[in-house]
Amino acid sequence: MDLQTLKQRFGIIGNSPALNYALSVADRVAPTNLSVLITGESGVGKEIFSQILHQLSPRKHNPFIAVNCGAIPEGTIDSELFGHEKGSFTGAGEKRKGYFESVDGGTIFLDEIGEMPLGTQARLLRVLESGEFIKVGSSVSQKTDVRVVAATNVNLMESVQKGKFREDLYYRLSTVPIEIPSLRDRGEDIYLLFRKFCIDFSEKNKTPIIQLDDDARRLLLKYNWPGNVRQLKNIAEQISVLAKDKIVYADEFIRFIPDFTVSKTPAVMDFSDGNTNNGGGNNFSERELLYKMLFDIKKDVNDLKQYMLSMGTTAPLVSAYNSGDIGQGQAYYPSSPVIRHDEHSSTVQSGSQPIILAEKSHYQSAETIDESLSIEDKEKELILRALKKHKGKRKNAANDLGISERTLYRKIKEYGIDD
Repeated sequence: MDLQTLKQRFGIIGNSPALNYALSVADRVAPTNLSVLITGESGVGKEIFSQILHQLSPRKHNPFIAVNCGAIPEGTIDSELFGHEKGSFTGAGEKRKGYFESVDGGTIFLDEIGEMPLGTQARLLRVLESGEFIKVGSSVSQKTDVRVVAATNVNLMESVQKGKFREDLYYRLSTVPIEIPSLRDRGEDIYLLFRKFCIDFSEKNKTPIIQLDDDARRLLLKYNWPGNVRQLKNIAEQISVLAKDKIVYADEFIRFIPDFTVSKTPAVMDFSDGNTNNGGGNNFSERELLYKMLFDIKKDVNDLKQYMLSMGTTAPLVSAYNSGDIGQGQAYYPSSPVIRHDEHSSTVQSGSQPIILAEKSHYQSAETIDESLSIEDKEKELILRALKKHKGKRKNAANDLGISERTLYRKIKEYGIDD
């Protein structure tokens, strides 16, 4: 199925490259029976992807059930998932089927899988490996044919390291991983979604469709959206109800945004015409984004060098030396204080004292000393600085770098960084 048809069928709005890639992966893996792990922040729409995987599979006419593992108490989650026998625990007045038995032949979506207790994880692993489970209070093994789609908004590898999640279950679940991008990484998709929510609200409640002026629209795109699509929908509905006029201006719009902060995610630039690319033709990798950041930093440093060399009375000294009026080893008597540079220090000397010039290379007015341009070295250096800045907190460091926490963890392992 082509992406446009897929989006229309499931009501998905947006054209960002990351979203399109996630949809293409879902489309390709849906006809199989492979387990899928959907990752992404809270509110990005992980349950929609579970519906896509079920509806495009041969199981589409069989049962589908979504289970929030974080909402079920630890003491009853085994009974909910696998069922129990009568009298197996206090309150078990009758025999009960669990979800894995009820949806035999269908699909089960386990949301917030990271909140599942370790004991239940062991039971789930057995289902994934052999298709067998045992009810609570029973000794008889039963068979089930259920496809498992799991989702999480936490870093499961960190949970594995902390002993809160089984490593073997992680690899079993993530046969095919699908990462859904956060809203702040989707560029112009934000405005498209906002318009969709406003139009839907207007049609449902018979109210005028509100519109944003240019400044308000820029604020919409700059906001960090920690609650992602769910938060955007709430804000769109609030504005539709409470806005004074049909046109919403920036000063009114910002009052609806709690704790307004600008996203730190670097914008991807289309270097062909100098415009920001929000999901168009160029799809730069994270490494290329980091490289561009390093290039900008290096340019700023060189500009600073030029500025420092052009300050004060260093100009006559450099000009006289470069023109050949004075040479190496000759004394120069300036009329006002000048800055003397050498490899050990930078000092200011009065005009009555001579300055003996060293090698010419020390006085090039705008010499640029190229440092290592190895992308790997600079990337590792940035990661180390970010981790040090945030005292080892990977989530904060990843946000500062403009990459996902999962990508940061992979790069930490790749470079052998001990944080």
